[in-house]
Amino acid sequence: MEYKPSSFPSQKQEEQPGVEQEMTPKPEVIRQGYKGSEKLINKVALITGGDSGIGRSIAVHFAREGADVAIVYLNEDNDAQETKTMVEKEGRKCILIPGDIVSADFCKEAVQTTVKKLGKLNIVVNNAAEQHSKDSVEEITPEQLERTYRTNIFSFFYITQAAMKHLKKGDSIINCTSVTAYRGSSHLLDYSSTKGAIVTFTRSLATNLAEKGIRVNAVAPGPIWTPLIPSTSGKDMVKDFGKKVPMGRAGQPSEVGPSFVFLASEDASYITGQVLHPNGGEMVGS
Repeated sequence: MEYKPSSFPSQKQEEQPGVEQEMTPKPEVIRQGYKGSEKLINKVALITGGDSGIGRSIAVHFAREGADVAIVYLNEDNDAQETKTMVEKEGRKCILIPGDIVSADFCKEAVQTTVKKLGKLNIVVNNAAEQHSKDSVEEITPEQLERTYRTNIFSFFYITQAAMKHLKKGDSIINCTSVTAYRGSSHLLDYSSTKGAIVTFTRSLATNLAEKGIRVNAVAPGPIWTPLIPSTSGKDMVKDFGKKVPMGRAGQPSEVGPSFVFLASEDASYITGQVLHPNGGEMVGS
């Protein structure tokens, strides 16, 4: 993509988690000129929410660095197929695993399928999430609250628990949290609280697994142009998305994917329990 706009045309998608093919402009997946250097050669990664947005960018970056990829997604088959095509163009294998990560049984099956088809598992990326904007805490129904927590934090436990029998020294787990974990969000009360839980989960699990040599870190993106935005924001709110950060614009998935590459690679061999902040300049606690 030759430009990173400071504003976007009005648009709205009616269903979550949104479809990347319907976005205008399309998000930038990987920047032109990004050269892989075999940082993840012959590794196998499982990425939840890997069909689009940040997850797609992670998948393509990982593939360019030499990894095979398993993509877990809800029901966005066309987006998932497009991501698979992108990964395969990088000369790597990609398998698609559709299903709902709110189910512990499905999470077990996803991990088992990854290992069966790709031979092993070295990198777990807990990335999938959902959010529902509400103006007041009274508007959050018990059903919404439970669904948000099951998707955004319960699944992290489920996937990680299933992966533990396959991970070994030198492998890594990377969790996607959010800038809202640090500064809060007045209209995303349940979402932001799950993101805070992810930070604590990351730090606690990192301590728990340090002796095993399995590193656990997180990435806390700021406003990033992904399908979640037009599917959860008001039609006319999209045009101002990201303008409040110091850099004055939303980020692209291509500006987040490299953070996951770094944390998954040997470059981060002495880093665990930490959070990276690709957020356009917002100053938040680490």
